Amino acid sequence: MVMAAVVMFGLQFFCNQQYERECKSGLCASMMFIFGGAVAGLVVLLAVNGFQWEFTPFTLFMASLAAFDGMAFNFCSMKALGKINLSLYSLFSMLGGMVLPFCLGVFFFDEQFTLGKTVCLVAVIAALFLSVEKGESKGGIVYYIGVFVFNGLSGVISKFFQASDLPKTSEAAYSVWTAVVTAVLSGAVLVFALRKEKLKLSRKAVLMMSGNGILNRVANFLLLLSLAYLPASVQYPMITGGVMIVSTLLSYFTPNKPKIREWVSLALSFAGIMALVLL
Repeated sequence: MVMAAVVMFGLQFFCNQQYERECKSGLCASMMFIFGGAVAGLVVLLAVNGFQWEFTPFTLFMASLAAFDGMAFNFCSMKALGKINLSLYSLFSMLGGMVLPFCLGVFFFDEQFTLGKTVCLVAVIAALFLSVEKGESKGGIVYYIGVFVFNGLSGVISKFFQASDLPKTSEAAYSVWTAVVTAVLSGAVLVFALRKEKLKLSRKAVLMMSGNGILNRVANFLLLLSLAYLPASVQYPMITGGVMIVSTLLSYFTPNKPKIREWVSLALSFAGIMALVLL
């Protein structure tokens, strides 16, 4: 499940960048991307759940948190992808997605802090600092930090939901509610944004938007399932290393090729993942 999610996340980043090139990164384009992706993902998740509805207040609350976090992440992603290349963007995203759940698992859920985990954490933090690069416009670093934080919070929210003893729905139903809340919130913002800004969607943009939504929703659903079997401090480092490899390979199909510093950052991160596996 984790490896399938890794491939989906890598392809998702590619979809993000292609959509940004078609529609740019304005509020209207970003909200349309989030709304369309949520609707496409919702259809697939409903099919996975057998078109059944489950509900508990706790599930709706956690799904709402996840929806707010996902919208903020997507908005920052659209902005960041206009300034940095795919491999560097994925570095910020996946390191955030690893470090925050890693710390949560170790410090709040009593997951063992091993030598391999220590070496891994140090290596990926070094990779992050090495890769920090100022954006093309003033203030671009805010979006990079947003990508790091909001993707990390996604894993934190998932871990809290999976570990909670409060009455809750199945993982599939939780994923459905997250998509529903996301569609409602982004749709409301989109209605107001369309009054001030016109947006034309090409066939490619619709394809990238839908593909991103389906890949993201299904991948996060798989990770939620796997959290029942793997510690957060193990699962998320595995995701980080895998997605970096996939996204770097995909970046060869874009005009922004990986630079030497990004290759070094990638090597450090991969070395950290190997330490996690071997030590």
